[in-house]
Amino acid sequence: MAVTAGATELAPDLPGLAGQDEGTVLVLRALGLGDALTAVPALRGVRRAWPGRRVLLAAPAEVGGWLRDLGLVDGVVPTRGLEPLVWAQEARTLTGADAVGHVAVNLHGSGPESHRVLLGTAPERVVAFASGDAGVDGPDWDPDEHEVDRWCRLVTAAGGACSREDLRLDPPGSRGRHVVVHPGAASGARRWPADRFAAVARDLAAAGHDVVVTGGPDESDLCARVVADADAALGGPAGAPDGTGSVTDTAGTLDLPALADVVATARLVVCGDTGVAHLATAYGTPSVVLFGPTPPATWGPAVDPERHAVLWHGDTEQGPAHAAGGYRGDPHAADLDPALGRITVAEVVAAARSLLAGPQDPAEMRAGDEVRRVES
Repeated sequence: MAVTAGATELAPDLPGLAGQDEGTVLVLRALGLGDALTAVPALRGVRRAWPGRRVLLAAPAEVGGWLRDLGLVDGVVPTRGLEPLVWAQEARTLTGADAVGHVAVNLHGSGPESHRVLLGTAPERVVAFASGDAGVDGPDWDPDEHEVDRWCRLVTAAGGACSREDLRLDPPGSRGRHVVVHPGAASGARRWPADRFAAVARDLAAAGHDVVVTGGPDESDLCARVVADADAALGGPAGAPDGTGSVTDTAGTLDLPALADVVATARLVVCGDTGVAHLATAYGTPSVVLFGPTPPATWGPAVDPERHAVLWHGDTEQGPAHAAGGYRGDPHAADLDPALGRITVAEVVAAARSLLAGPQDPAEMRAGDEVRRVES
């Protein structure tokens, strides 16, 4: 699977992946898929800032391994949260030398905890946002900044030019006929109700689309409910009328590379504010993204706004005081965020239909001659 070099004017600046023997850059981003994808431009900026060094990423093993296989980093230090990093052997394997004199880049947070994790590796230089508590100098943290812009600003200040355009990944194949519905999210606050996702899946299938419901192993029950409710309303798979599409449950069956392929080749993605939404942005797949506790101004699609429908009622939540979009809920809460709850099935269906019926780019938005279907 290929990775684009980013913005056209920056492509010649990206170094090759061989012959980097000037040491190591250790990057901390010990977070999930969506967080990792918003840091892709910054990772490209790291390559530009230190073209002669190998780049190690401290991240969860699956996410980090996928980014390594895309060529964005050279090695992975499997990391859980902000535990102390055990990384010297990986650095030695990649460079053939002891891990000394490295640069540490904090793409994890504003500190001080994450700063101290990197300081514990005894780096020659730390690139991070300023933290008096950790004794680290750097640019000031802006809590209202878009997540992509935040890390680009940090790395650009260190000499690694990067921008939103560096988000893009090359799709692995032509666009297929399937659409993706992803009902899951890491917390209840960001999880739109299952019966509403089922209603959307039902409408898409009734319109003739093959709907692929995705989710992790711990979301199997949720996805099964969405599929069962959608099938029941369609009269069941065997009783569906001619011309009706299908609804397929793939929860727990797709590893990260396979999930990325399914999203990259879909005609449309419908999901909440979660990692799958960021996959759709990176691959240029049209998407309907439902936002609740966190505003899209900080986590929404950062490129190709015409390809994405962002649904957000935080501007009306809790009265006129939040009319400027200043509402922020708790993204880690267990209960459905009220702003997310205000989004209706009719809104999502209308947005999906509009994107599916709209003009499509001949190279990327049209179904290819070899139509892809996803089966469980």
